[in-house]
Amino acid sequence: MKKLNAKQLRESEPTEEDVGKIKRNPIYLVLDQIIDTYNIGSLFRLADAIAVEKVYLCGDMETPPNSRIHKAAVGTENWVPWKKTDSTLETIKMLNEKGVHTIAIEQDKKSTDYKLLTTDKIKFPMAIIAGNEIRGLSKEVVNEADTIVELPMCGINNSFNVWGTTAVVAYKVLESL
Repeated sequence: MKKLNAKQLRESEPTEEDVGKIKRNPIYLVLDQIIDTYNIGSLFRLADAIAVEKVYLCGDMETPPNSRIHKAAVGTENWVPWKKTDSTLETIKMLNEKGVHTIAIEQDKKSTDYKLLTTDKIKFPMAIIAGNEIRGLSKEVVNEADTIVELPMCGINNSFNVWGTTAVVAYKVLESL
């Protein structure tokens, strides 16, 4: 399939057949109440970059069509399968029932450094769960996840942007494919 540049993506209106032609990786993104539409759009762009199976937009958050999401996503929200759900916890339970391994990105006493995600600990299909920019993931969501990872923070700031953190973890996961 021909790669599209930003202008072409912004103007594209793919059919279901067009979207279906993309070879998908056995990875899902589960987004928990992301507030910033720029982050949502950037996460769609990431989802396209790593060819996820589907993005789940969970809880109270904006969804496409949205001009601000579209601007940040550069049109990739039209090329990535996605679904709006009411509950992150219920979405994770549903994925777990289907045999999907879940990785929560969260600072928690049970978290491990993302660099320790080695091929023996990564199982596919897999869902990467990213949380709200202010509250992070709830304890219930963290407890339901199979694995919890975090990025080490070396400076004064105690956290990194949600789409950036998700990108680091997603590309670490891709090393195992």
